[in-house]
Amino acid sequence: MTDPVLPAGGRFTGGTHRFPVRIYFEDTDLSGVVYHANYLRYFERARSDMLMIAGIDQRAAHETGEGAYAVRSMQLDWRAPARLNDALVVVSTVERVRAAAVDIHQTVIRDTLLLASARVEVAFVAPNGRPRRQPAAWVDTFQRLVATKKGA
Repeated sequence: MTDPVLPAGGRFTGGTHRFPVRIYFEDTDLSGVVYHANYLRYFERARSDMLMIAGIDQRAAHETGEGAYAVRSMQLDWRAPARLNDALVVVSTVERVRAAAVDIHQTVIRDTLLLASARVEVAFVAPNGRPRRQPAAWVDTFQRLVATKKGA
């Protein structure tokens, strides 16, 4: 039996999540540079992967009507361009956890060069769109990631 080919996934190193991204032609603009809006997709994929690996089942929460995460705010900073065929890593760390929200810091790097960064606040919202408390187990998971990142 052969192993199935699976999409690239990330991994945790301590409390930091690392997610690989390869730049394809479709990611670039006419100048051969990654189009700025594509970084939002890379950040989103990395956050989704981080939550999945941490054991947070967003799909089940949504399907059972418990709620879902929504980006409440995002601050972006671009430093250097990514180009066709670049191998990048999106690094994500949970910075702060509250009853209904999580603050996540994310960077995109090529080797050791910082290309872009984001500070993201995601809020847990009920199906009606109103903020609600996150599941207690999720809060515990996030708090462990914050503590691991700080070396506690």
